[in-house]
Amino acid sequence: MLTPNVELKNKTILVTGAAGFIGANLVLELLRSESPVKVVGFDNVNDYYDVSIKEYRLAEIEKEAAKHPESSWVFVKGNLADKVCIEELFTQYGFDVVVNLAAQAGVRYSITNPDAYIESNLIGFYNILEACRNHPVAHLVYASSSSVYGSNTKIPYSTDDKVDNPVSLYAATKKSNELLAHAYSKLYNIPSTGLRFFTVYGPAGRPDMAYFGFTNKLLKGQTIEIFNYGNCKRDFTYVDDIVEGVKRVMRCAPEKVNGADGLPLPPYRVYNIGNSNPENLLDFVNILQEELIRAEVLPTDYDFEAHKKLVPMQPGDVPVTFADTTALEQDLGFKPSTTLREGLRRFARWYKEFYKV
Repeated sequence: MLTPNVELKNKTILVTGAAGFIGANLVLELLRSESPVKVVGFDNVNDYYDVSIKEYRLAEIEKEAAKHPESSWVFVKGNLADKVCIEELFTQYGFDVVVNLAAQAGVRYSITNPDAYIESNLIGFYNILEACRNHPVAHLVYASSSSVYGSNTKIPYSTDDKVDNPVSLYAATKKSNELLAHAYSKLYNIPSTGLRFFTVYGPAGRPDMAYFGFTNKLLKGQTIEIFNYGNCKRDFTYVDDIVEGVKRVMRCAPEKVNGADGLPLPPYRVYNIGNSNPENLLDFVNILQEELIRAEVLPTDYDFEAHKKLVPMQPGDVPVTFADTTALEQDLGFKPSTTLREGLRRFARWYKEFYKV
C-alpha cells in the first residue's frame, strides 16, 4: 500500500471537464468529503450531447457547494485548446492538484469528426502539461481510457501490456496523452498519474453510451442494435467507483527520485480502473430492461424481442474489455464493487425523475 503524500483538504484543485460525467461527480465528492477545499471547474460545455444534462450536473454542484460555505466552488467556461486562457487560469489560482478529465469522448464520433479529438485531447492536454511545467503542481491526474488496449487479445488487460495497436483515433489520442505525460514527468519532474477508465456508467451519464441510448430508443418504440451479434463483453464500471478510485489516486503522487545518471526518474504511474467483471451485452440488455420496468420507465408488458436487432461489429470497437486492477488494489487498497444490476437500478430511477417519464 502506498502512503498518501498529497493532502486534499485546504488545497486548490482544478477539475477540467467539470460539466462532464466523471468530472461533475468528482467535484461533488470533493465538496462532500474534503471540505474545506477550493475547487475550480473548467469546461467548454460543448453540444456533443444534450447540454441540459451538463447544466443539470452543474446545478447539482451549485447545490452541494451551498452546503459547504467553508469551501469554494468556481466554474470557468473555456476551451482547453486556448493556451492563453489556460495560462491565465493557472496564474490566477495556483493549483495544488490538477485532474484533467476534459476530452472529446466517444470512439465512433472520432471516425467522422477527427478535428475535435486533435484539438481537445492533444492540443488541450499539451496546454495542461505546459501549465503544470510553468506552475508546478503536487500531482497531475489525467483520464486515459481502456480503448488504448485496442486490438490486444490477451485478457484481462494489464498496464504492463504493450498498447501499440489502437483501433480508433480516440484511442490513439489517449495513448498519446500517456506518452506526453511520461515525457513531461521525465523532463520537468511533474508527478503524473494516468487512469485507464473502463466503460463508465450511472445516473446523469453520457447519452451516447449504450445503456442511455438504448433507454431513449426503447422509450420511443425504436429498435436497439446490439453489436457483434451480442457477443461483445464490457467491463462496466459504476461512476461512484471511478470517483473513489480517482480520489485515492489524487492523494498518492508518484515520488520524485533521481536515477543513477543523476537525472529524475519519471514520477509517473498508470492504473486501470474497472470492475474486473466483463458482462455480455445480451445479459446487460436483459438487466437494463428489467430495471427500466422496475422503475416504471417502461410498461411491464413491453415487447423487448420486437425491439432488438443483432448486428455486426462497428468500426473502432473491440469485442471485449476486461481490467486487471491488481496494481490499484495493491497500491491503493481499492477495487470497484458496484454490481451492474445495482448501478443500472440507480440509473433507471434517475432517468425516470430527470425526464419525468
